[in-house]
Amino acid sequence: GRTRTVGGYLMGGGAYFSNAGVFLINAVFGIYILAVLLRFLLQLVRADFYNPLCQAIVTVTNLPLRPMRRYIPALGGLDTSSIILLLVLQMVNTWLVAIVLGANPAVPGLIVVALAEILSKTVWTFIGAIIIQVILSWVAAGAYNPVISIIYSLTDPLLRPVRSVIPPLGGLDLSPLVVILGLNLVLIVGVAPVRDLGYSLL
Repeated sequence: GRTRTVGGYLMGGGAYFSNAGVFLINAVFGIYILAVLLRFLLQLVRADFYNPLCQAIVTVTNLPLRPMRRYIPALGGLDTSSIILLLVLQMVNTWLVAIVLGANPAVPGLIVVALAEILSKTVWTFIGAIIIQVILSWVAAGAYNPVISIIYSLTDPLLRPVRSVIPPLGGLDLSPLVVILGLNLVLIVGVAPVRDLGYSLL
């Protein structure tokens, strides 16, 4: 039967294996990209790297990053190796998906789409961390474990400035809501146009 593409997946006869391939590619690359992204963000917010979860992330991501750091110096305090690795991984992810879907993507489009996807994953990482923190504040206030520590390390640089401007109202902290709204605006007016540009160049 005839096939058509909907939301990045093929519809119609003979498309099931292709869709399974797209799913597996996105899942495998997505998990590792998230690990590298978390390492970069946790370095950026100066999280406690003695945290067992941080140590696990470092162990998982050291294989490509350790040799890269011998040749790629940090710039302005940023872990340049992690940024380059994120870009390369996302480009390969996008290229493989395009190949499975029968496309032949151009390099400029791959670069722009990869940049948009990394920005999107970064924003969604912060949104997810804030939502988890809010839930934990309801069900496990005052509790501690390595995951909670990492979540607070990620969210505090975003929530603290908002709290200094918008104090709690009747004991209700509105800063998570304000920050999530702001992050969604970044997705709409910042990330989406870059992604659209990238796909137009593919």
